[in-house]
Parts: sequence; structure tokens; C-alpha cells
Amino acid sequence: MTILVTGATGRVGQHLVAQLVKRNANVRVLTRTPAKVNFDNAVEVAQGDLLDIDSLRQAFKGVRSLFLLNAVTGDEFTQALITLNIAREAGVERVVYLSVFDADRAVNVPHFAVKYGAERMLEQMGFSATILRPAYFIDNELMIKDVIVNHHIYPMPVGSKGIAMVDVRDIAEVAAIELLRRDNAPDKLPVETINLVGPDNLTGEEIAAIWSETLGNTVTYGGDDPSGFEQNMASFMPKWTAYEMRLMAERYVSHGMIAKTGDVTRLTQMLGRPLHSYREFARTVRAQTL
Repeated sequence: MTILVTGATGRVGQHLVAQLVKRNANVRVLTRTPAKVNFDNAVEVAQGDLLDIDSLRQAFKGVRSLFLLNAVTGDEFTQALITLNIAREAGVERVVYLSVFDADRAVNVPHFAVKYGAERMLEQMGFSATILRPAYFIDNELMIKDVIVNHHIYPMPVGSKGIAMVDVRDIAEVAAIELLRRDNAPDKLPVETINLVGPDNLTGEEIAAIWSETLGNTVTYGGDDPSGFEQNMASFMPKWTAYEMRLMAERYVSHGMIAKTGDVTRLTQMLGRPLHSYREFARTVRAQTL
């Protein structure tokens, strides 16, 4: 049977497809623009999107397991609800869903609340589901690398509680492992939630210190100012998105995204290797830019 992957051309999706191909899985990806897809020849490509009912129904033919990833958009919840309904209609019961860390707690942040709603739908509709809850993506920092490298300021208001930033490669590999575990199971498995974190809980000051050490120049933490962060984001993204990013940053400052006891051990055992670290990311950026 086939595994259907949504969000396949994104940061997590590309790594996930490669991991599944490496493990000899039958993979189909759903994309709006097949001409732009550059996957292994073994990957089947279906054209469509999560709001195109006809293409969605076609994409689910012969599918047993689903990887569901929704981008942060104004209609994200509608996409999730429709996709899960069509999946059930097609007889698909096995799902790996990419949610977000503390989705059930940060309910004032729109895309956290949306993902928690989808989590509840998976449980109430009886899916055999793994819910993946990643912390802040390390590679989000690529958006601000020029500010760090050229102006020696770390501008993200991540606060002093700590954030266990996670590498997208680790997210994708865990997703592949879980997809195949559920796909190969003789019967439905119970719903399970996995926190996806990095190896270190880092504060804003600690992240700035890593950059100072890596670059050989003093990098200063820009401080805990989500309102200023919103203003900066609004200069190049829709204002509603910038406001949502502010609400998320306020959550970082007030609560952090701190790995729970056992999270790192569990992931390390699943992967059979250490997790990718923020320090490793900083060194890679330095090597590519200096």
C-alpha cells in the first residue's frame, strides 16, 4: 500500500520523502505544481491541494497511511478537517500529523489552537495516529542569519525560559519511522503523542553566546520585545501573520518551549544517534557565509 505525503515540497516534507524512499516505502506526494517537484523516480506525484475535493479523493486511492502537514494559512483548519474527512471516506485510518509543541496549552496562538483542534479530531474519529509536536524549527533562523552575521544582533525574542529548538531533519526522520511503524502494523495502533525537541533548552542570551563563540564577534541578544518583533515581521508578511508571530513570541517569553523529562532520550533511542544541535547549525551557517 501507499503512503500519501502532504506538504512534500516544504522543509520537513522534502526530508521526509527522502527518508521514506531510503526505506523502500511506496510514496505518493500531493502538490499543486508537479512540474516543480524533483523527487526520486520511485515517488508518485498527484496534482491537487487540500481544498480540491476531487483531486484529494483521487490522491487517496490505494493509500493506507497519511502524513498530514498544513502550512500556517488563514484556512489551515478547514484544510485539516476536509483532508481527514476525505481520508476516512477513503478508508485511510493510519495518520502521522505534524502539530506543534504545547498545542493544547497555547490556545491563544491561532495556529496552535488549529493544530490542537485537528489533534482532537484524530482522536474523536478513531484514527490510528501519531501526533508529532515539534518545538521551534532551528532552520527558521535562516531568516535572520544576515542580522546575526552582519549586525551582530540576535533579534528573536525567545526569552529566558528556554526553547529546545529542533532540526527539521530530526523531525522528518521521526515522521518516517512512525509512518512505517503504523503502516506495517497488522492492526490499528493507539493514538500517541511525541514531542520533537533539540538536545538543548536555550535562552536568548545563550543563543547569542553561541553565535559570539562561533563568529568570533560579540553578538548581543535583542531582548524580550514581541511588539517590536511584530513590527519587523509586518514589513514583509501579512499583518495577521505578523500578529500571530507576536503571540507565539509572547508564549516563548512567558513559558518557553522546554523539553519534557525523557523527550531527548526517547528521540535519541528512536533515531539511534544524537539529535542535531543549534551549535552545529551555527557552525554550518558560519562555514557557508564567511
